Amino acid sequence: MTDPLNRPAVVSRISDLIGCTPLFELARTDNGARLLLKLEMFNPTGSAKIRMARQMILDAEDRGRLRDGGHIIESTSGNTGLGLAVVAAERGYRFTAVVDSHAAADKLRGMKAMGTELVYVDADSDGGELHTAAREELAEDIARGKDNTFFTEQHNNPSNAVGYYAVGREIAQALDHQVDVLIGAVGTGGSLCGTARELRKAVPQLTVIGVEPKGSIAFGPPAHDYHQSGTGTPEGATIGLLVDYDLIDEGTKVGDVEAFATARAVARHCGLLIGGSAGGVVHEALARLPALAPGTVMVAFINDGGDKYLDTVFNDDWMTAHALLAPALEADIEETLTKLRRN
Repeated sequence: MTDPLNRPAVVSRISDLIGCTPLFELARTDNGARLLLKLEMFNPTGSAKIRMARQMILDAEDRGRLRDGGHIIESTSGNTGLGLAVVAAERGYRFTAVVDSHAAADKLRGMKAMGTELVYVDADSDGGELHTAAREELAEDIARGKDNTFFTEQHNNPSNAVGYYAVGREIAQALDHQVDVLIGAVGTGGSLCGTARELRKAVPQLTVIGVEPKGSIAFGPPAHDYHQSGTGTPEGATIGLLVDYDLIDEGTKVGDVEAFATARAVARHCGLLIGGSAGGVVHEALARLPALAPGTVMVAFINDGGDKYLDTVFNDDWMTAHALLAPALEADIEETLTKLRRN
């Protein structure tokens, strides 16, 4: 794949390494329909969200919301926080991340290593419950009335979606505009909708499919707890302004068991570690692939890698303790991948 951004060989900031992530063919049917994964774990921090983290800060600077020595505040389950930690470190800002115990421990350790101040909303919790609404309220409270302090508010910040426009351009150029379906997770809505908005400029007939965890409410009830991190809209949280239903042709839900079984099966079959919510996207994509028309190209947006979930999704003890381990389903998915990758 050519480098659509002509990135220089030597850079002076880590954020200059964002983008130009590869496409990987995971599966192909006997009629030539293909499933390609846009592997965003090849960004710094191993996640797509550094794209929008940088954009939110650049736009805040342009609007005069942040000046030298400023303070960034965000409510995050991990990946956005990691991206903001990089940008804050390289631009000399203080960064406070409001988090809960649901975030992967490695994400929290990574933020702290880069100088982030972590503020917990549930210090005494066992981490089994999402606290998105409480995080948002506390982040807003911390930022209120303080000079040179910016609450990035990722769920409602238009710069979030703008940060993903480059993904749409990268996909269009890499595939010479030959793409038919874009499928991705819906959390803030920025990644899928931002990518889709830009990609549709090159591919007007594009079909866009949004995936959220079962228990999330963006595509309707019922609401209940779920373990897929960094995605969806839990009960009590407000659906973000960036979830553009006019851009999403279809919304669907995938349960934790199916999402995590898929991530584990992909790891064993291909040697590729993808995150838990990415497993949900791939599960849905694989289910749809056999019914696609000949020659169809489906691109799945893979938000992050699985290295941050070695203590959870890829840990048999944790999976068993949460009643999520499904060896028979994992074997079925591996068999499906074997058949599709032979074509």
